[in-house]
Amino acid sequence: MTEDLSAIHRPITNLFPRSTAEDGLRRFRLSGDQIQFYLKNGYLAGIPMLDDRQVDFLLDELSRLQDPAHPGRSLFYEFHTNESPSSERVLFHALGAWRIEPGFHDLLWNPAFTVAASQLLDGSIRFWHDQLFCKPAGQGSVVAWHQDYSYWTRTQPMAHLSCFIALDDSYAENGCLRYVPGSHNWDLLPITGLAGDMRAIESVLTKQQLEMFKPIPIELKRGQASFHHPLMVHGSFENNSERDRRAAVINAFRDGVRSASDAPLLESVPPIAAGQKIEGQFFPLLSGPVAL
Repeated sequence: MTEDLSAIHRPITNLFPRSTAEDGLRRFRLSGDQIQFYLKNGYLAGIPMLDDRQVDFLLDELSRLQDPAHPGRSLFYEFHTNESPSSERVLFHALGAWRIEPGFHDLLWNPAFTVAASQLLDGSIRFWHDQLFCKPAGQGSVVAWHQDYSYWTRTQPMAHLSCFIALDDSYAENGCLRYVPGSHNWDLLPITGLAGDMRAIESVLTKQQLEMFKPIPIELKRGQASFHHPLMVHGSFENNSERDRRAAVINAFRDGVRSASDAPLLESVPPIAAGQKIEGQFFPLLSGPVAL
């Protein structure tokens, strides 16, 4: 049985810088213009997050994590895989890698993430959950248009963000992420599903929203990241290219968010009673506030 790394709330490798001094973290700070762009559009893209060494380290871990026989398999919150009989490449989506492999564990404390996230959330940040996405060459499936908070209403208030980190070059042909700029100002939409129908969301949009529905591709080089608001409408099309599209996602919230459900917030995680602050083993504090 693999050790559950969720019990360790600090970095355990030297994969990422560890400086906590203000001068050591200054190079990771977002500019005022970047923050204003995020507030206006609901996303921010092209942020340097990983160097080649760090990407290679995480890809080695990812190749192990995709194996259903991995000894840490039971620690995933979710594990979805669909291997084609004609290929070794695997469609893969999983939550919980931070509990299993040291690189994905330490990714949460990467200052390139924590500094920017603290600025965008305007406060101390806690970890919500991570995700791994693999769209193999020529096999990737769609992720239909949705808002993340539609699936997170078991937390309140809405003070979250997501960071999508490209582990391969991510571009239109291999199914990159796409955002609808300004949609973070919309109300919470009814859930129309994540698989299959990219047009399902049109049935719940107003005429004005349909006119604004102009998704743009978020093309990233490997190691770059994008941040998006929990109400940002986003999705991705199939991977029709000859290149894989692998990515990691960190979801975080501002310290102080509370549970809105007496049921478990994540699969196999002990529940936190409604009204209680979300904290503890599975929701570590990642960073204090960063001055704007």
